[in-house]
Order: sequence, then C-alpha cells, then structure tokens
Amino acid sequence: MKHEKWEVLFLNDKVEDEFLSLKPDLKAHYWHIIDLVKEFGLISIGVPHIKPLGNKLWEIRLKGKDDIARAIYTTIIGKRIVILHVFVKKTQKTPRLAIELALKRMKEL
Repeated sequence: MKHEKWEVLFLNDKVEDEFLSLKPDLKAHYWHIIDLVKEFGLISIGVPHIKPLGNKLWEIRLKGKDDIARAIYTTIIGKRIVILHVFVKKTQKTPRLAIELALKRMKEL
C-alpha cells in the first residue's frame, strides 16, 4: 500500500538543541523510529514507539542503554510532524511540566 511520506521537523533551534544534547544511543533510537514512520506511515507505528498524550500531543518513546527520553510532538496539515520538546525522562510518568511546555510551544504553530 502506497502512502504519502511524513515530514519531521523541529519547532525551532531550541528544540533541536534539546535533541542534540541526547546521548548517541538515544538519538539513534529516535532516527530509527522516524525511519519507521517515514517508511510505514504514522498510523502503522504505535506502542511501544509512539503513545498519545492527549490535547493533540503524542510522544516518541526513546530507550537507550542507560536512559530513556521522550520527544513530544504534534501533527499539522500536510503530513508533518513537529517536534515540540525533547527531554531525558527521570520518572515513570511523563512530567506535567514537559507537557505544559509542549502545549505552550504548540501555540507558536
């Protein structure tokens, strides 16, 4: 089945810097998931790689050798994924402040 390719971009330089600060193994896992999304489409990729957070936010779930991280994103018209916030996760649940920051940044769209 043929599908349109998804475009993935960072909201701004600050978000890209958050991503660049991740350890190499977490970045590699991110790119692996993005490649899956581009090849199979966003709808085909689910848990454990992607999980809904509500309020039009989703998270890409990254697991490395020593850490876990999340990239919170939203989708916009034209099959585009916009990464709003990237962080290393310290607790079991995604922190409320991380979601609030992503929501605030989503308003820039």
